[in-house]
Amino acid sequence: MNLTSKTVLVTGGAGFMGSHFVRYLLEHYPHYRIVNVDKLSYAGNLDNLIGIKEESRHHFILGNIADEVIVRNIFKMEKPDFVVNYAAETLVDRSIAGPKIFVESNIIGTHNLLEAVREFDHIKKFVQISTDEVYGEILLGSATEESVCRPRNPYAATKAGADHLVTSYINTYNVPAVITRSCNFYGPNQYPEKVIPIFITNLLEGKKIFIHGDGGQTREWIFTDDHCRAVDAVLHKGEIGAIYNISSGESRSVFEIANDICLCMERDSSEIKFTHDRPGNDRRYALDWKKMRNLGWEPIHKFCDGLAHTIEWYRNNQTWWKRITEMPEFQEYYEHKYLTVQ
Repeated sequence: MNLTSKTVLVTGGAGFMGSHFVRYLLEHYPHYRIVNVDKLSYAGNLDNLIGIKEESRHHFILGNIADEVIVRNIFKMEKPDFVVNYAAETLVDRSIAGPKIFVESNIIGTHNLLEAVREFDHIKKFVQISTDEVYGEILLGSATEESVCRPRNPYAATKAGADHLVTSYINTYNVPAVITRSCNFYGPNQYPEKVIPIFITNLLEGKKIFIHGDGGQTREWIFTDDHCRAVDAVLHKGEIGAIYNISSGESRSVFEIANDICLCMERDSSEIKFTHDRPGNDRRYALDWKKMRNLGWEPIHKFCDGLAHTIEWYRNNQTWWKRITEMPEFQEYYEHKYLTVQ
């Protein structure tokens, strides 16, 4: 463990994975101070920070990284040693309905952070959190870090654009940055529009599970703790200028996940219904993550174990997610998304 005092700026730290990483750093690095910046969009939730909001080493700032003045002031006042950029709009369906906010958060926000890193030379490393979706459909084999980006929806395109900005700042301005591209996250306190929590919460409320298309869309899945450990390895041991794919290597189709959840919750597969497919619904993603093994990282959570833990969390924290699912905005979004049922 590094006992040297450091300040880590985590953007999007009130969101799902950002809040998990904030907690991880506070637990594993007692000499680190965490500056947590989040604009508290619909998916940002201060309840994700319960138990650490008053931690003396944790400083929360309400702010939007798309505002360059706010970003510059934070860097000037807080003087971070490391920056980890989790802040992003992430849901493909929402990017199809309204891509502008994705451009603002994912591209302009990243640009503002890179400009601040460029200006303030005390930054030791900038970690850009990205996604396997930038590679586009991988029908056979696995994408390596050298694979060409072929994004097929607005969300993936904005993340690929941000990645290219990071690479350009590395090559042009010698910005000390690295990029991680991860498979799908899952775990406790994920916003219930995502596939695993929406399946779980629907069953807990006595509703059906709805699947877009035939459910054959396949993704690799990584539990929250494993992803935190991977980003930790990249932050402290990753090579400046490198890209690192992060994956568990465990693939599941949407239909298989629905069946797994029904089995874990002792529900019949008749709870599964199919609805219209959506545009840009890539069939398969897969990552080659050998470079992460070279950093000494391996996933330790099997999908079945992580899923059981996640189901138990949603079962025991219904106040947390019902506060979200009972909001008019969420109900309107849900009805629109699953309006046409086959």
